[in-house]
Amino acid sequence: MAKRDYYEVLGVSRDASADELKKAYRGLARRFHPDRNPDDPAAEDAFKEATEAYQVLSDPEHRKRYDRFGHAAFESEGPGGFDPSDFGSVGEILEGFIGEVFGGRRRKRPGRDVSVEMHVRFEEAALGAQKTLEVRRPMPCDRCEGSGGEPGTTIRSCPTCEGRGEVRFQRGFFATMRACSACGGTGKKVETPCSKCSGSGRVEGTDELSVKIPPGVQDGAVRTVRGAGEEGPGGAGDLHVTIRVEPHPLFETRGADVLCTVPVSFPQAVLGATLDIPTLEGKVHMKLPPGTQSGKIFRLRGKGIPVYGGAGKGDQLVTVVVEVPEKVSREQRRLISALAEEMGTETHPQQAGFLAKLKGLFD
Repeated sequence: MAKRDYYEVLGVSRDASADELKKAYRGLARRFHPDRNPDDPAAEDAFKEATEAYQVLSDPEHRKRYDRFGHAAFESEGPGGFDPSDFGSVGEILEGFIGEVFGGRRRKRPGRDVSVEMHVRFEEAALGAQKTLEVRRPMPCDRCEGSGGEPGTTIRSCPTCEGRGEVRFQRGFFATMRACSACGGTGKKVETPCSKCSGSGRVEGTDELSVKIPPGVQDGAVRTVRGAGEEGPGGAGDLHVTIRVEPHPLFETRGADVLCTVPVSFPQAVLGATLDIPTLEGKVHMKLPPGTQSGKIFRLRGKGIPVYGGAGKGDQLVTVVVEVPEKVSREQRRLISALAEEMGTETHPQQAGFLAKLKGLFD
């Protein structure tokens, strides 16, 4: 099959600038690289085609020859040898664009992120709190101040990378910059390692950090403290704190609403009463109207959780459950029987309605 025009392959005009060529190829390389498209021959062919086109057009002399003679300009020698494995992972290929190939320098990587869990009380998660968290992580050695060298000794530039902390790595057409393996990216060569940290410049330590718990945070939410992770050549990583909310003996949550169940006695449900209801802000009085049925839900406005990231507060939903005594005395049984006989069925409309429906089903 005849080769496509290189400008068509990259999707640029024939007078495209070097920056336009680079941008077009970067997008195609990211899209079709075999690491991102395993077992996809079509993507592999597209990657090879784009790489061949860019290799020719990015070289001023090759581009002039191609503009004059087309593909025939290279039929005798051929650009050839386009094997995707020559270009490494997609991460490496993209590093190449910001590396030495295009005149830039590879940005040093920050230290690793640290992940921990923090347990908070239900009330702290609901209303918000400022918590102190102890984090175990590698910290700069206090003996050598993070240099890795024994105090008073000489620390020289790394001879492998000449103090730059990175070395040039050539793979196929691309050149990338990588952290120097000889010095770990520090650019320094320690002649006499520190006796405390063995030359690493870091020791395991405990650090106290202040973490803000916003009102209404949910169990499993993650709070990130920037720059509180491990130190690295490019600065510190981040600390990711997973919030674990401890269960409450009385409350549950549903969004910004707080749910609780309150047991009441039969006399309270029949005659009505004033109940002391616990809330996140303390006890409040709630009137229970006479004839309250078991399972009735009452709403206490504004007694819930502050809306996360918004304004206002949720409500507290109180479910009333009429409690039936499990044990009664002989006298209590006599009185209850007399009451049942006195009350009859007229005072139980729900029961009467159920019995009427039940009778209709079987008559």
